Amino acid sequence: MHMRPGGARLLAIGDIHGCHTALSALLDAVAPRLEDTVVVLGDFVDTGPDSRRVIDRLIALKSQTNLVALLGNHEELMLAARDGFSAVGTWMNFGGDRTLASYAPPGGGNDLRAVPVAHWQFVASCVDFFETEQHIFVHGMCAPDRPLVEQDPKALRWALFETAAPHVSGKIIVCGHTRQRSGLPVDRGFAVCLDTNASDGGWLSCLDVETRKVWQTNEVGQQRTSTLSIPA
Repeated sequence: MHMRPGGARLLAIGDIHGCHTALSALLDAVAPRLEDTVVVLGDFVDTGPDSRRVIDRLIALKSQTNLVALLGNHEELMLAARDGFSAVGTWMNFGGDRTLASYAPPGGGNDLRAVPVAHWQFVASCVDFFETEQHIFVHGMCAPDRPLVEQDPKALRWALFETAAPHVSGKIIVCGHTRQRSGLPVDRGFAVCLDTNASDGGWLSCLDVETRKVWQTNEVGQQRTSTLSIPA
């Protein structure tokens, strides 16, 4: 097993979807260090109760570890709503109403202007993919026959785990986006999905991609750990 120098860990966190309670408990359990790399796989906003505090926590995490934040389809919709009124309704239908509600002052209504500039800057700074010597990180899925720089960005955010096939690079794909209602990560050997349904009664998952340890927390305060078995 390839290990990173100095004991640094390569960690991936699945779709958070506004679940600040679960995220805080997960980070407390995992305790990222300055030398670690933490890849947030996108969809940290929408559907759950507190996207504002999730983004606050992720911004703070940037000073505590090497944070890589991927742009999910929900962040794509959020940015589109900022840039054009015609896209607001679509974002609301995907759970953007709950994101705006987390920014609303007491007694106030949902308003894009309530989102702080620093939060817009953080979302806009998210990247389409992250790649290491052995792993590919995307939100949705990637086409198997092309390098990441030649991929369709929309597919990287919207393609489903069911379309996964071994990548030409031989690297393991780590993704979110496709909700696993079982609450468990799915490992096909060449691809792992970490969207474990955090905002709908499931779990938020963090995977150490090299040791295969999984930490999970949820919005009601439960925690558990496991290890991904190697597929036959």
